[in-house]
Amino acid sequence: MKLKHSWVIAILAASSISAGPYSKAVANPPGVATDDVAQAISSKVEQTKAGELILIETVTIAAPVARVWNAYTTSAGFASWAAPVAEVDCRVGGSIRTQYDPKAKIGDPNTNTLRIINYVPQKMLTLQADVSANWPEVLKSQASQLYNVILFEELDGNKTRIISYGLGYQDNEEMRGMMGFFIKANEGLYAKLIKAVE
Repeated sequence: MKLKHSWVIAILAASSISAGPYSKAVANPPGVATDDVAQAISSKVEQTKAGELILIETVTIAAPVARVWNAYTTSAGFASWAAPVAEVDCRVGGSIRTQYDPKAKIGDPNTNTLRIINYVPQKMLTLQADVSANWPEVLKSQASQLYNVILFEELDGNKTRIISYGLGYQDNEEMRGMMGFFIKANEGLYAKLIKAVE
């Protein structure tokens, strides 16, 4: 299955998930030491009583929360780790628009859009992706239910913990099969975030 990186960050997602909770730590993404990453990034999938899947990813970063928040909510910050071309309009009803072709411009074909549903500065950000033609059918059918809720927690020692909740995934064989891909891709992006802000 060929899956584009462009909608992975849009949903903020490789093995299939077995029955029950699933968790793993990333193994040695480029630019970050293995031991550091194993401690800094973790992922698991849980099932709700309603039969939906939640992708939970936790990242601990040795940087102040203001710096990590800016990496999500400013154009320069987002472009430093998530996509080479980014335009962020951080407000309720605003958007994060990206291009994964460094020669492209925002508004060109294949521009990806994340809608900012709501936020609390330096504490919480809720995103929902616009459906694009390159999304797999299983995600297109669920698009209106999919959200990414990201919590930012200031820790002692000038550190920040991010907890990302990918919400609304239907629990079916195809979706469980894609979760391993989401985890691998998202953990690679979080490694880039760590490198950009630490």
